[in-house]
Amino acid sequence: MVSRAYRRVRMCLPARLRWISPFGQKIELAETMDVSRGGLLFTSGELHAAGVSLWVTFPYDASLRERQPEVPARVVRCEALGVVPLHFLAIQFEAQARSVSNGNHGRDPERRQSPRRPLAMPIRVRPENVPWFEEAMSLDFSPRGMRFRSQREYAIGELLRIAFEDSSAASWHGSGEIRAKVVRVAPTSDGVAVDVGVCRAT
Repeated sequence: MVSRAYRRVRMCLPARLRWISPFGQKIELAETMDVSRGGLLFTSGELHAAGVSLWVTFPYDASLRERQPEVPARVVRCEALGVVPLHFLAIQFEAQARSVSNGNHGRDPERRQSPRRPLAMPIRVRPENVPWFEEAMSLDFSPRGMRFRSQREYAIGELLRIAFEDSSAASWHGSGEIRAKVVRVAPTSDGVAVDVGVCRAT
């Protein structure tokens, strides 16, 4: 399209896609067809709905043992590719929220002493009195709070238990599950998930 903000370059590199389904997280290894500063084009074996959130590790190196950065993105389009079960998958990187924002789409001024820092990583979340967790993705952290994207409904004031897949990379330190309290719930623009803001609870 002529209206693209960034020029595309044909580049074939491995990438890892992670998204949240109603039954937990799913991961797909894919290969780019072209790359720009604003997004990527893949061939994918999965059908993705436009507007859905996912997280991309690009380029992805399966031989590295340490955690590789994941970047939040949204599906722009997904089209069938001929008769084989493959699709063209175009994604656009999500703009990171400014540090002066409280994660509520800029409607409220930042009330924290420390601004949030973007960090996407897999987490496990469960209500305090429920043994079953959901797999979610963090969005950003401050020393006392964080936001994550969820498929579940949470109520303001609800107490949660949060565990990190890689505790060494987390901005919150502590072993096992960390107790947190829900302070904000906002629907995502696609309406299929919510962004949940929590603070650490004593």
